[in-house]
Amino acid sequence: MKTCCFCGHELDIIDRVGREEICPHCNRDLKCCLNCAFYDPGASNYCREPQSEEVRDRDRSNFCDFFVFNDREARIESDDKVIKAKEEWEQLFKK
Repeated sequence: MKTCCFCGHELDIIDRVGREEICPHCNRDLKCCLNCAFYDPGASNYCREPQSEEVRDRDRSNFCDFFVFNDREARIESDDKVIKAKEEWEQLFKK
């Protein structure tokens, strides 16, 4: 499920997102760092893609060639698997 990071509405995105595309619900830019799968506030330059160039306005449209629209549902499932694996690991060494 691809959702707008600004308003949270689900989006019907099949192909790549163009630089000038906007959310039909809140009229904010879709091709921005905050909607990207590589966006990570804890990473250098807020991006997990090491070859990306610095972007100053992360909530505005940009020309990044590495942009991949973030699939929040897939990320939640991935996070759930990590949490479950940690719990199972801790159970192994519980006294």
